Amino acid sequence: MRTNVTNPLKSGASSMQNAKKNQSVLWIVFLSLFITIGTPPVSAHCDSFDGPTIKDAVKALETNNVSLVLKWISREQEDVVVPLFQKTYALRTGDQDVYKIVEQYFFETLVRLHRETEGAPFTGLKPAGTAKKIVQLSDQALDRKDIEGLLIKLNNHLGKVLREKYEKVTSLEKVKDKSAANGREYVAAYVDYTHTIEAIHDIADRSGAHAVHKH
Repeated sequence: MRTNVTNPLKSGASSMQNAKKNQSVLWIVFLSLFITIGTPPVSAHCDSFDGPTIKDAVKALETNNVSLVLKWISREQEDVVVPLFQKTYALRTGDQDVYKIVEQYFFETLVRLHRETEGAPFTGLKPAGTAKKIVQLSDQALDRKDIEGLLIKLNNHLGKVLREKYEKVTSLEKVKDKSAANGREYVAAYVDYTHTIEAIHDIADRSGAHAVHKH
């Protein structure tokens, strides 16, 4: 489902130890994709006002440098974005009410086309601060150049979640044969637990290949 937008312009040893620690933590990071939502995410914060796409768009308009946003779209989509950027920038010093409308349309168009490159729907721009907490933390890690802090937080939280899944299975295993209801509850927990582990394995198998990012 796509949101229609009206065009206003037409209207060492230590290193090895750290590597092993980070590797184990990264397994948990892989797990997060499935613990939190069950499947790899199709939406994150490239459609929010504090996301990297809009941030680049704002900077591009401030500096009259359209190249800053071209990374977010395909080469073919440049035929739409570049002329729209030029028209938007030309209105910056004019009527501000008009400019805000055109600027909004430029942002929406840029994000919509970016979402198309991901094969994901565009459902409108989202307010700042609406991205998932984990996405905000990942950006903070980049801003602060601190991956260790992020990995520790992920490890603490996600390790707890995985342990709970495991303990639920082992607990229900004790009563699984007492009734059909107990058995079904056990099976549901078992399937959830094993599918999570299987998903981690599948991600690890294809982790070397370039995956389409979905922001």
